[in-house]
Amino acid sequence: MTTPKIDTVAFFDALATEMNAHPEVYEVLGDVDMDIAVVMRVEHGDFRVLLSFEGITCSGVAQIGDGDERTASCWLEGPLDAWQEMVDDIIANGRATGWQTINSLTLVGDRIAVHGDDPLGVDLFFRFNQTVQAFLDGAAAVAAAPASA
Repeated sequence: MTTPKIDTVAFFDALATEMNAHPEVYEVLGDVDMDIAVVMRVEHGDFRVLLSFEGITCSGVAQIGDGDERTASCWLEGPLDAWQEMVDDIIANGRATGWQTINSLTLVGDRIAVHGDDPLGVDLFFRFNQTVQAFLDGAAAVAAAPASA
């Protein structure tokens, strides 16, 4: 099992591929229609990615620039090490556990917080956080997959 570099578009592309390959997981969670940005704060330049969810798929993954997260319905922001701890927990347990779920992390809000310029956009995260969690839990399968040559 390999620990993927999480502050890359390739990592989020792999999560999207994993999600899209398993519609049965997402059908029970229901359709989603939102764009959500992830901001990983890093000392030498933050990493930002925009994730587009439509129906039961992740229809787009794109790296975005500083401030572009404001174009999303909402964004999740925290230091890279907090994101890495969550992904490490997912890899170790097959899914996020305890305080490492995205819902727990954002409710406490001291390491990873949910932001948005529109309260309805922020509400979308809380309405669809189980889908976001299942998407992130795909990191276990991504880490278990053999490295491509």
